[in-house]
Amino acid sequence: MPAPSHSLVVLDFGGQYAQLIARRVRDLGVYCEIKPYWTEPGQLAGYEGIIFTGGPGSVYASDAPLCSPEVFSLGVPVLGICYGAQAMAHLLGGKVAPTAAPEFGKTQTRFESSSLLFQDVPESVTWMSHNDAVSQLPEGFSAAASSGHCPIAAMEDPARKLYAVQFHPEVNHTQFGNAMLKNFLYQVCQCQGGWEMGSFAKAEVARLKEQIGDRKVLCGLSGGVDSSVAAMLVHKAIGKNLTCIFVDHGLLRKDEGDLVEQVFRKEFDMNIIRVNAADRFLGKLQGVTEPERKRKIIGEEFIRVFEAEAAKLGKIELLCQGTIYPDVVESGSGQAAVIKSHHNVGGLPEDMGFEGLVEPLRDLFKDEVRRVGLELGIPEALVWRQPFPGPGLAVRVLGEVTPERVATLQDADAIFREEVARSGLDREIGQYFAVLTGCKSVGVMGDGRSYGETLALRAVNTSDFMTADWSYLPYELLATVSNRIVNEVPGVTRVVYDITSKPPATIEWE
Repeated sequence: MPAPSHSLVVLDFGGQYAQLIARRVRDLGVYCEIKPYWTEPGQLAGYEGIIFTGGPGSVYASDAPLCSPEVFSLGVPVLGICYGAQAMAHLLGGKVAPTAAPEFGKTQTRFESSSLLFQDVPESVTWMSHNDAVSQLPEGFSAAASSGHCPIAAMEDPARKLYAVQFHPEVNHTQFGNAMLKNFLYQVCQCQGGWEMGSFAKAEVARLKEQIGDRKVLCGLSGGVDSSVAAMLVHKAIGKNLTCIFVDHGLLRKDEGDLVEQVFRKEFDMNIIRVNAADRFLGKLQGVTEPERKRKIIGEEFIRVFEAEAAKLGKIELLCQGTIYPDVVESGSGQAAVIKSHHNVGGLPEDMGFEGLVEPLRDLFKDEVRRVGLELGIPEALVWRQPFPGPGLAVRVLGEVTPERVATLQDADAIFREEVARSGLDREIGQYFAVLTGCKSVGVMGDGRSYGETLALRAVNTSDFMTADWSYLPYELLATVSNRIVNEVPGVTRVVYDITSKPPATIEWE
């Protein structure tokens, strides 16, 4: 299939940021697709530009992911990022070697101001993540940036429109990263732009009508923004041929089950079946402490519940899921290394009994999903609800999941969310929640000694959920939340605040 006009392609070399790069490009007004690094060069000829992603490998490894050198002969501009920069150098006759000192994290970087890629970019902080780097330039290239331990932090061959950077311009930590990407798109590639999210909902509803036809669809509705928007798109496409099953697995946030049922049944007139299955899920989780095992158990039980309900309804051919880009990336889809599995990707049993999946949000990031939700008329209060993992509170109760520990976390989490909203910060923070750490500590309650749970608060600022900085919450807010939790929630004797960004941590604890 020929490449669409006015579009760019990201070649995935196994990095965690392939979809983030694509999302940045789309935000800058250029339609973008993602393809694996082994894509035939002929399939890339029609694009306006190509970006090589990073990756965990070494270009000298026997199984190193390397594209065909013919890519550089297409006349299409190429930008290599991190491992992609090293792959470009290696394939074109340069050399890559370990640096004197690895660079990970924020790094001061100097730029060559005459480079098209770095127009209007001053010396600034970039995000590095490498042990190896380009040590000898390929013929025709010159260095365009440097850092303390990386003399060739960027290289370029303007005549062939080939550019490469050792850092990650796509992540929020890199200052002026968007400006660099914009320069590549509009100065180097001469893209026309004009692509926007505004038409997604209309186009996706039309696509779903064609994909689904007269078949019936079963949707697992959690009430979170992802499943809600996915359900609404399918509902607009096929109406009553969609049946939503809301599984109350006993691992939802406080009072969430009743709210979800009320909103979707009354406001949107959807076919909804509520299944109260707390005993079933908690029984399966008894004695289980390993995070991945929890996710797999919950994912499989979700599908088993769907199958049981579908059997009562007659023939249901398709399963709708609210899978979004970060789910796919972090579950190791394509070339990316596995960080954690998601129940709606990695946990699907092979014998689930449906003909196929409907995943209308698979190519979108969280902020894009919210934009679509507002387009569809979903109330802001629902669109802006806090992101919630598919396995629910099971991955926020570290260690064994028991009804008592779930209730403790529900109460504490509700206090945290209530106080954040009261402070007016609920729209400014990307995600915030409480975690029952499984660590017990001594406390003093009244005149007596207590010994109870340590609860962690987590709040991060992020626009894409691929990277995140911990939120600098006001001390007064943290003090109020801590005071309320230890006084109002039995069994909690200590409250701590997580000040780790992503990377190196993930947003969730498990």
